[in-house]
Amino acid sequence: MFEQFVTMWVVIDPIGTIPVFVAVTIGLTEKERRKVAFKAAVTAAGILMFFLVFGQFLIDALGISLEAFQIAGGMILFLFALTMIFGFRTEREAKETEKPTNSPAVFPLAVPSLASPGAMLAIVLLTDNYRFSIPEQVVTAGIMLVVVFIAYLLMRAATPIQRVIGQSGAEIVSRVMGMILASVAVDNVVRAVLQIADSA
Repeated sequence: MFEQFVTMWVVIDPIGTIPVFVAVTIGLTEKERRKVAFKAAVTAAGILMFFLVFGQFLIDALGISLEAFQIAGGMILFLFALTMIFGFRTEREAKETEKPTNSPAVFPLAVPSLASPGAMLAIVLLTDNYRFSIPEQVVTAGIMLVVVFIAYLLMRAATPIQRVIGQSGAEIVSRVMGMILASVAVDNVVRAVLQIADSA
């Protein structure tokens, strides 16, 4: 359970969402900020729940083996972790937030900040029907919702938190989380390779 929480925390990256939220809500009233934070959290949770429920069916329908998907997912998670470690993700999101948008709650907050490609892949891997029972998948869904809710609370408290840790502090935390995510991604690939070797 702890590993699942850490994985969800890293790929959803609630702390890394704070600078994005601050950037896209500049000039909004406190009431409008609350609405944006709530809509972003609900949208992200809905997207991740969709992948949790239907992700496995999509894999089965396409005839993709779990090991192949696990390796591909691990590689993508690793690349995603690299963007966190070296700051490419932060720079990209900063440019995206400069573009005018009518719904900052959906883009870039819900996607790709909260419901990132890494989070979508992670939720599918952590709820694989062949590896995890229904109760275990329910627990994973609950953990995901808890992390999204924490992200919502952090967005609500974004302004004072930003003042305390600053932009540099947020970037440091994001890089540390990237290192953890890279380790999780490598572990997924190694386990998949070992499973292939065992079945050969």
